[in-house]
Amino acid sequence: MSGTSRASTLRRTIRQTLTIARRDFIATVFTPIFLLFLFAPAIMGSFGAIGGLGAASVADGVGDRARIVAVVPNDQARPVAEADTRLRGVFRHEEAPPALTTLAVSADPAKQARAAFAAKDYDASAVLYGPLEHPTILYGARGERAADYLVALAQATLVDRRLGADRPRVEARRLPFSRARPSTGGGHQSAFFAVFGIFFLTLFLAGQVVGTMAEERNNKVIEVLAAAVPLESVFLGKLLGMFGVAIVFVAFWATVVGQIGALMPPSIAAGLGDLAPAVGKPAFAALFIAYFTMAYLLLGSVFLGVGAQASTMREIQMLSLPITILQVAMFALSSAAASRPGSWVATVAEVFPLSSPFAMAGHAANQRGLAAHAAALLWQLLWVAIFISVGARMFRRGVLQSGSAKPWWRRRRRASQPA
Repeated sequence: MSGTSRASTLRRTIRQTLTIARRDFIATVFTPIFLLFLFAPAIMGSFGAIGGLGAASVADGVGDRARIVAVVPNDQARPVAEADTRLRGVFRHEEAPPALTTLAVSADPAKQARAAFAAKDYDASAVLYGPLEHPTILYGARGERAADYLVALAQATLVDRRLGADRPRVEARRLPFSRARPSTGGGHQSAFFAVFGIFFLTLFLAGQVVGTMAEERNNKVIEVLAAAVPLESVFLGKLLGMFGVAIVFVAFWATVVGQIGALMPPSIAAGLGDLAPAVGKPAFAALFIAYFTMAYLLLGSVFLGVGAQASTMREIQMLSLPITILQVAMFALSSAAASRPGSWVATVAEVFPLSSPFAMAGHAANQRGLAAHAAALLWQLLWVAIFISVGARMFRRGVLQSGSAKPWWRRRRRASQPA
């Protein structure tokens, strides 16, 4: 075959593939159902927010009633309260122990402490009674940390009473500091968020590829396409068309999240600043897009080949569970690799085709250097071609019952034999 003929064949194949991709993209995007799919995260998020608000209101109600109780003489109530106020300054609001309630000691402090757990005005988590030098502390099912806090409170009260005005005061000068390079912990967190981001997007989007050929198998359209276009072009075109749908989805929500991110409180924005990838933010953004693309194409090609064997919605639903299990397994393997860069687990995850995009995104966050990413992208692209070729061959043999063309080396050997 001459060079001109090969170039013509390649152009025709590309044109046919893009035609199939455009056909599937338009058939998916320009429908009212696509709007429901586009706003599915908002719908699911609203249901989650409603449930979260309900759970938060219940938790807040329980938290407002929770108390730690100190049964102490009247002359010790104020020193205990002052020590409690000072100790609480080192806790965040959500991490602070329950509010303190002091009770005047009665003739039987032990009985009074047990009765505090039956009080109607509050829910006691832990109760302290007896001398502060060796107090007795009762605590409930989830009050062990509150009991530890009461021990520290008793000790702080004794220190204040014994030192009095001689208690030293520390006036520290606190200055903000910015790291010149990201910390190791920040790199691990960046790697995990990269792995999780690609996993979430592919879990939500790549599974849509499974059912793309079931309808066309039922109405016999696939037979017309297979007669006019090579099956490899059909498979690749459908994969690219659904990837275009995924790009529209990601672009839309990236814009929305970007606008919401500009309204984040400064404390949260400062906390996210430590999540700096090792390769730098511009390079990491480009690599994240590239690895999301490869993850979608790899998983999508596998799902397309497997889903092409199904002819009914029941069979597609049966395929959804193993597909989800496969995605979760790749996420678990890549998460382990992100937390242990350079280990054998990381090497396996980076080499195995289906987990390679996830693991290499974590690699970009943990380690510098771009040479490994070029090799990884070529490796993943090779496996996309393999999966598409195998899926088309399985569809040709198993569904169309038309066999498959002989490999090129057999055709060449036969052509070289004399007539």
